[in-house]
Amino acid sequence: MKRRSLIAGNWKMHTTAGDARDLALAVATICSDIKDRDVLLAPPFTVLADVADSVENTGILVAGQNVCWEEKGAFTGEISPVMIKAAGGAAAIVGHSERRQIFLETDELINRRVSGGLSFGLTIILCVGETLEEREDGEAFTVLEKQVRRGLAGVHAADMAKVVIAYEPVWAIGTGRTASKEQAQEIHAFLRRLIAELYEKDIAAQTRILYGGSVKPTNIDELMAQPDIDGALVGGAALDAEIFGRIIAFK
Repeated sequence: MKRRSLIAGNWKMHTTAGDARDLALAVATICSDIKDRDVLLAPPFTVLADVADSVENTGILVAGQNVCWEEKGAFTGEISPVMIKAAGGAAAIVGHSERRQIFLETDELINRRVSGGLSFGLTIILCVGETLEEREDGEAFTVLEKQVRRGLAGVHAADMAKVVIAYEPVWAIGTGRTASKEQAQEIHAFLRRLIAELYEKDIAAQTRILYGGSVKPTNIDELMAQPDIDGALVGGAALDAEIFGRIIAFK
């Protein structure tokens, strides 16, 4: 079964309103003739509505870079799934390595975000990935299994249609280093087997698993040629419409 590809751009803490609109419109123009794959933009919360307005009716999806599990309440600094949807978003990234490494978010907290976002109808991109030390110590598979099992705890099979997994080796994010196509495929195949174990083969076959970690025009084609890589979660390269457009238009 061939899954529909998804190319997602995570803008991180970049762009103000004018920059965001210009970038979103440029990406929309580039994507206007591309119909066989999905494109998603995850801008900062402050410009989420601007981006959503800019890509309205283009088919481009818009996501928050994180999400709280509650509709509203005393959660200073958080953004609820209802707020994301009201601003035009349809998805949220959860568990990005920067949230795990810099802001010390635990698997249990990430699981609350996953479940909360799903309960309000958002598509969730759950990020997982090992550090360089964990990989060199032979612990990559153990770490990834723990992150997936804990991140999806309590998520029902019926909700998996709205879950995307993004494998982002921490050692490759923003470093210029990229997992080889063989390394990436090995991990993606492992993650798909794990999802089959947690749910069933049909659900695993339908779940999109993205690769993230210094994705660029020079490596996107070989990555996307791998049978278990269904797309990419792109960081820095997503801030340049021409470069991101080449990634979107992978062969």
